[in-house]
Amino acid sequence: MVTNTIRQIVIVGGGSAGWLTAAVLASRYRGLEQGGLRITLIESPDVAPIGVGEGTWPTMRDTLREAGVSETAFFRSCDAAFKQGSRFNRWVTGGADDYYFHPFVLPQGYGEADIARHWQQHHGGVPFADMVSYQPHLCVAGRGPKQLSTPEFAAVANYGYHLDAGKFGVFLRAHCLEKLGVHYVPDHVTGIRSHDNGDIAALHTKAHGDLEGDLFVDCTGMQSMLLGKHYGIPFLPQRGVLFNDSALAVQVPYAHETDPIASQTTSTAQEAGWIWDIGLPTRRGVGHVYSSAHISDDQAERQLRAYLKQSGAGEDIPAPRKLSFEPGYRAKFWHRNCVAIGLSSGFIEPLEASALAMVELSAAMLADEMPVTRGQMGAAAARFNETFAYRWERVIDFLKLHYVLSRREDSAGSGYWRDNRRPETIPERLQNLLLLWRHRPPSRYDINRIQEVFPAASYQYVLYGMGFRHEPGPALRHDDGALADGFLRDAANLTRRMLPALPDNRALIDHICRHGLQQR
Repeated sequence: MVTNTIRQIVIVGGGSAGWLTAAVLASRYRGLEQGGLRITLIESPDVAPIGVGEGTWPTMRDTLREAGVSETAFFRSCDAAFKQGSRFNRWVTGGADDYYFHPFVLPQGYGEADIARHWQQHHGGVPFADMVSYQPHLCVAGRGPKQLSTPEFAAVANYGYHLDAGKFGVFLRAHCLEKLGVHYVPDHVTGIRSHDNGDIAALHTKAHGDLEGDLFVDCTGMQSMLLGKHYGIPFLPQRGVLFNDSALAVQVPYAHETDPIASQTTSTAQEAGWIWDIGLPTRRGVGHVYSSAHISDDQAERQLRAYLKQSGAGEDIPAPRKLSFEPGYRAKFWHRNCVAIGLSSGFIEPLEASALAMVELSAAMLADEMPVTRGQMGAAAARFNETFAYRWERVIDFLKLHYVLSRREDSAGSGYWRDNRRPETIPERLQNLLLLWRHRPPSRYDINRIQEVFPAASYQYVLYGMGFRHEPGPALRHDDGALADGFLRDAANLTRRMLPALPDNRALIDHICRHGLQQR
């Protein structure tokens, strides 16, 4: 077993995680008949994917491009739209005028001048993101992130996607089978056969017998069939830090087919959670994420329906779909010859759309670190486990930051926002960072890995959007302030130039679906 060559990869489970992983691996490695790897995906035909992961990060553009996907075909098949960031409503005080943006473009001059401190000292009355970036203004105006002539995957303003998760899985499956040579087995896994050393040797299936492999990828969702159930790798719950464990999701049609498509995910804080609102070309995806310890399902549904009514939805809204989850992640993600990717490795909550980004990062690292022999697998697994333990901790820190800085009062008596600010619920890592940030902005020294899920700029957008201010420190040199002012003028000039030059978001998407995008 120590010298066995890795030739057969078996992915268990489809959906976005399984098929995205298959696409990344199959596009990187040639097929078995050419001396490469054979990628097989087995998927139960009776298990429907959860299908509510509808937001991505800009990294998805590179992932799809490298897998050989046509962006035009992706838009046409997945009911896709552009996403340029997130807007947070009522997270700070709960007031009607309480909002801020977390855009996808870096602050103008980021890394070249102390923009954040200069903004606070001289322009603190203007929202940070609005001052240092043109992208919030594009979102408010409903502009798309590229012109009609901009080629596939290229951008004028950085963007990710909103998409129909169910259609996305079907689209990736067709691409994997038709273009990438992935082998597909629609069947039920009924048992697991192991080698004497504890490695998985084969999966027993209902109709196809034993399916052998050298490396198995667990994309079976929250049941974690291989890593969790078979190997018993412990789950590390995080409900003591982030309380949300339930969601009510609903699909809402537009009142008119020409209604605007939002250029951002909108997150609106509620009594004991928050509501997401995602615009697709044919509908909105809306859901209420909340803590079952602080509010009942009935109360949560009433608040969701009140939001829908206020946001212009019609009266005929279907009953929302209830989802329950335990926030947390596995103690290990790669054990022996089994790697967990997607919900089988962990899930916190959909705030900031980290779920699909973690799938991308996992699949990319697996492709990069793919061992040639079984003897190398232990070293690869150790690196993978250390990397993703760090990444899950960073996701938790970043999401908790939104709650820690809120000044909302629990007027309905749930205690949710007050409990989120209790020191014992704040990870020590985040407490130490907040201590450092009392006198300086988040920087590359704090968030210092090459591939961070959330870079230091993202922490700045949330920190200052939530009203955080630094305590007085040494004054900036005059030339530093002048340099920062120049970058702020650049941001304002870009805003003035881009607003009339970029098309309406719906008009851009309609153009893509009808006429396609230029190839690079």
